[in-house]
Amino acid sequence: MVDQIRLDGKKILVGVTGSIAAYKACELVRLYFKAGADVRVVMTEAAARFVSPLTFEALSANPVVTEGNESWHDDGNHIGLGEWADLFVVAPATANTINKMASGIADNLLLQTALAFPKTMLLAPAANTRMIENPTTVANMKRLALHRIETVEPQTKLLACNTVGKGAMAEPETIFAASLKHLFEKEYWKNRRVVVTGGGTIEKIDDVRYISNFSSGKMAEALVTALYARGADVCYITTREPRSIPPVHVIRVESAREMMEYTEDALRVAKKGVLTKPSFHSASERPELIRKTPWLFMVAAVSDYRPAYEQRGKLKKETLGERWQLELVKNPDIVASIDKSGIKTVAFKAETDPLKGLEHAERALREKGVDAVALNILTGSESFGSDTNAVTLVTENGRIEIPQANKIDIAFSMLESLEDL
Repeated sequence: MVDQIRLDGKKILVGVTGSIAAYKACELVRLYFKAGADVRVVMTEAAARFVSPLTFEALSANPVVTEGNESWHDDGNHIGLGEWADLFVVAPATANTINKMASGIADNLLLQTALAFPKTMLLAPAANTRMIENPTTVANMKRLALHRIETVEPQTKLLACNTVGKGAMAEPETIFAASLKHLFEKEYWKNRRVVVTGGGTIEKIDDVRYISNFSSGKMAEALVTALYARGADVCYITTREPRSIPPVHVIRVESAREMMEYTEDALRVAKKGVLTKPSFHSASERPELIRKTPWLFMVAAVSDYRPAYEQRGKLKKETLGERWQLELVKNPDIVASIDKSGIKTVAFKAETDPLKGLEHAERALREKGVDAVALNILTGSESFGSDTNAVTLVTENGRIEIPQANKIDIAFSMLESLEDL
């Protein structure tokens, strides 16, 4: 769902330093540009040895700013660029650049721009493992974290020096996703803990067969993405392998009982609040405990029934015979059963009958004790897995119609509407 977010009107400055990973910055710029952002690039002289400035100009449709063309008759300088950008992303950020930034050294145009930049910065380190794990680099990265500079952790893989270790720059898609909360953050959702469940639960019959449903998990992933972008602390409990979501805490489950257990655990943690980091100017102060009412979005399609007796191994058709009567027992109704005190809860309901759907949603609102029901009218199994949706939010105060749109837009609209609940 990350790749469906639009960045129209957002201004992003990408800083490229002298690392072999500079070629990955080309894809990052392309992703920002494709999403509609206005992208500009500032490069060090060392970076230009790896990738030509002309490449970035072609990808961003903007002039690249370097030591040799810094201009003072417009904003193509280290002060103007910082005033222009909503977000400054340094990718790749070499160990040399990280250590200089932490010491306030500004001996090239990129570092001068960073020193003058007044907003959030995002660093994507790229260096040899020993350079990244050097105590000086580690200490300086911690120091930068106190001063509105966040890090997208490097990967552990085969590096350019032909050794395996931590130091490869995060993938462009990961950096793109990490940018979202700095571009879309809202005070209501910022640092608020939210639990989202997604996918269709799996109830095993034996070791090769199971009962499930057609749920794709796309609406849940859209909500996870929108919540992360708004600044929420998200825990995603899902039966599906996440496809395109930001870096949130993910818990993989299978059955309804397993999902219920982990949802209850996640909510207990969510109710404890969030500790903030001390600021750069008050590092000696104790972190503040932020207590905001947690939210639960029960998007998962939970199987109503499960086999009464799960079998080991594979049941043979020769043993089962011509007819197989499978005994089923009812699964717990997770959203109705869990303790919802101290939280806000949104239940999701899929119906095929548009006339009775609202009636069923209103009954669920009362009987399950939730704050809202998100009603989705299906036209059949082909409705599952689509990229669009239409939702009716049913609350005690009435109904909110969210018309057919891309699921990521639906998710943002839902969050907007729920703020006043």
